Amino acid sequence: MHKKEKVENLKSNIKYLIRSRGETQLSLCNASGLTRTTIYNILEGKVVNVQQSTIRKISNFFGVSYKEIETEDLEAKEIIESSISPQGNKNPAAVPIIRESRLVRDFDKAIGELSTICPLTYYFGVAHNLIGVLLENKIDDANGPGDLLIVKKDGSTKESEKLAYDKKNKQLYFVSGTFKCSEESFIVGEVVEERFNAK
Repeated sequence: MHKKEKVENLKSNIKYLIRSRGETQLSLCNASGLTRTTIYNILEGKVVNVQQSTIRKISNFFGVSYKEIETEDLEAKEIIESSISPQGNKNPAAVPIIRESRLVRDFDKAIGELSTICPLTYYFGVAHNLIGVLLENKIDDANGPGDLLIVKKDGSTKESEKLAYDKKNKQLYFVSGTFKCSEESFIVGEVVEERFNAK
C-alpha cells in the first residue's frame, strides 16, 4: 500500500471511529495528547506522511491495532463482525436518512420509497419500519446538529423515549410516557439508536 493510500485510509478510519464511538476531534486531542492542528491536517488531507508516533497515539485512543488503522477499512470490518451472531448472520436493515428540515415533507412516504430517494445507513438488530433523522438543530444537552437518530416509526411502547415534532415551532423534541398528537405536533417514533457526529 502506497503512502498516499495509507493516509487516505487513516483519514477515513479516524472519521469513522470518531463518529461511531461518539467522540469528537477535541476529545481525541485531549486524550491522546495530539494537537488540534495535527488532527485537522490529517482529516483534511494536508499531510502526506503521518508520523508513526501519531498513528500509535490515535490507534491506542480508539483501542484498535496500529496496522489496522492504516491498512484496513474499519467500518466495513466492523459491519461484518457485528453481523455475526450465535443465531446466524443477521442481515442489516437499510435505513433511509431524512434531514430534519425535510422530515414533515417526507414523513408519510413509504420506507421503500424513501430508500430510493434518501442516503442510507444500516442498522443491526431486530427492528423494522426504521428511518434515520439527521439533526440540524440542538434538541437537548445530549443531541445536536450532525447527530443521527435511528427511529422506529409508529411502533413505540408507552415507556419508551419517543421523538416528536412540533409543526408550529418547526422543532424536534423528546417525550416519554403517553403523548397525544395534535394538529401542531406528532410522534415521529421510538428512538432505537443514537449516533453522534454522523455527518
